[in-house]
Amino acid sequence: MSQDTLSSPPSALPATDLVALKTRQQIAWSTGNYAVVGTTLQIVGEQLCESMDIRSGSTVLDVAAGNGNASLAAARRWCEVTSTDYVPSLLESGRARAQADGMSLTFQEADAENLPFADGSFDYVVSTFGVMFTPNQPQAAAEMARVCKSGGRIGLASWTPESFIGQLFKTIGKYLPPAAGVTSPSAWGTRERIETLFADTASDIIFTTREFVFRYHSPVHWIEVFRMYYGPMNKTFAALDADRQAAFTEDLLLLMEKGNRSGDGTLVLPSAYLEVVIDRR
Repeated sequence: MSQDTLSSPPSALPATDLVALKTRQQIAWSTGNYAVVGTTLQIVGEQLCESMDIRSGSTVLDVAAGNGNASLAAARRWCEVTSTDYVPSLLESGRARAQADGMSLTFQEADAENLPFADGSFDYVVSTFGVMFTPNQPQAAAEMARVCKSGGRIGLASWTPESFIGQLFKTIGKYLPPAAGVTSPSAWGTRERIETLFADTASDIIFTTREFVFRYHSPVHWIEVFRMYYGPMNKTFAALDADRQAAFTEDLLLLMEKGNRSGDGTLVLPSAYLEVVIDRR
């Protein structure tokens, strides 16, 4: 996501700034078609459900679900799943995937910072590369904890600051500087931030660093796909003139060159993420 989606805690920014950040975020994620990229991340949702030891028949809430990777993974484990996002088109993509796989899920438009569910409504609450992009990070964490039952579990997958995607955020920020005082979404990919966000609601937290591997025809192919379908990248390119677009492209190619391990011209690029399983107090 672009740096416009970042924010500091509410004490550092007035509420109107948080609202403005959220509006820009929603516009960014509504641009392009994130579902094309999101579908490639399915394995992360499957792994998270296994790490959480999700049990059949449980109630599961997917927060900032995108096109439903973790939602579908939980549904395949015979859970009662509610998939939420605040971008309607992404929910429609998730619904189409569920129908194609013959699975029954509930899809509901919802703001991760103001979830429309009662306290303790779900056995499990999950988010893969979703809630980490909320403008008001403490509020989003508090909402996930609020709707999770005591004794339930919260599961997260978030890109780390040092990862390929974490460095992508920094590269985007070089061309579209973030608002002053904001907190990077990749902070969710650190132990320190998670412990701070869930200090009052967790009885135990398990941290596991994992890798997702981007596999594309070539680095240029990755740029083409992300420029067309990944809203924040689409937005960044659109904001730059031709010379700046060329410079941005060159920086992206150099970034990928550092991590590409294919050796054959294709792209095989790992990006670390932090998998977190929280036992709700």
